[in-house]
Amino acid sequence: MDWTCTLRGPAETRELGRRIGELVEDGATLALDGELGAGKTSLAQGIGLGLGVGGPVTSPTFQLLFVHDDGRLPLYHADLYRLGDESELTELGFDEILGQSGVSIVEWASRFPQVLPADRLQIQLAYEGEGRALTAKATGPRSQRLLDGLRA
Repeated sequence: MDWTCTLRGPAETRELGRRIGELVEDGATLALDGELGAGKTSLAQGIGLGLGVGGPVTSPTFQLLFVHDDGRLPLYHADLYRLGDESELTELGFDEILGQSGVSIVEWASRFPQVLPADRLQIQLAYEGEGRALTAKATGPRSQRLLDGLRA
């Protein structure tokens, strides 16, 4: 079952991300999608806060993958927007991070859904007036526990 909420700005988006970061289990994958500027990176920043990441969590659009290993769990933050084909994922080492110890955030995840783990929390961000609508869908038991925690 999907869960939807309305976020009135970047601060609320980061706060929801912080809650996700506090609740997320080791090995989780969070698949983020939405138009440019919809709040994917703001959500990722909040997740980093919830995990206790000390350094800034910024968009990996040009570097493609950032690793933050100073929080409660390692945080792998990837952006697939600029990739041309699936072979570039191997060069990036993408297959080595998914499902490993830590938390993987994948922005623009719908570009290559076939490489994502079966159990993931799919998050769609969309413009809604002045704010954003976030829809989350769990695809397995780990992501369902996370989604249940967010609903509580």
